[in-house]
Amino acid sequence: MRLNSIKPGAGSKSTAKRVGRGIGSGLGKTCGRGHKGQKSRSGGFHKVGFEGGQMPLQRRLPKRGFVSLTSGRNVEVRLSELAGLPVDEIDLLTLKQAGLVPADALSAKVVLSGELGKKVALRGIGATAGAKAAIEAAGGSVSAE
Repeated sequence: MRLNSIKPGAGSKSTAKRVGRGIGSGLGKTCGRGHKGQKSRSGGFHKVGFEGGQMPLQRRLPKRGFVSLTSGRNVEVRLSELAGLPVDEIDLLTLKQAGLVPADALSAKVVLSGELGKKVALRGIGATAGAKAAIEAAGGSVSAE
């Protein structure tokens, strides 16, 4: 290989379009811009998102802010509701089958409300400090797994 034989890769270089240089070039007269209109003029441009005066998409859509879309799918369950369940091991699936939480719930948390007269074991369900103390006082257990 010699320095005088080095060439760029095939197809990597292309000659620039020479617009406005006569009919024979294929880019004469209107130079590939078509006839009339804003985009045919020099300096003719519009800002990003501009839709010709129609209300732009980013202004038509409502603002969402930082409202969590999953907050409604985190459900609270009372201690008194757990007392009515016929099972001792309780997880999210058990609560869904019993109808205590909606089918699309992502998580559940037990709150201290009412009495718990039996021993229950919570699996993968959260519990407030008061509810956890009440469950353990009844001989039950709470695990995060």
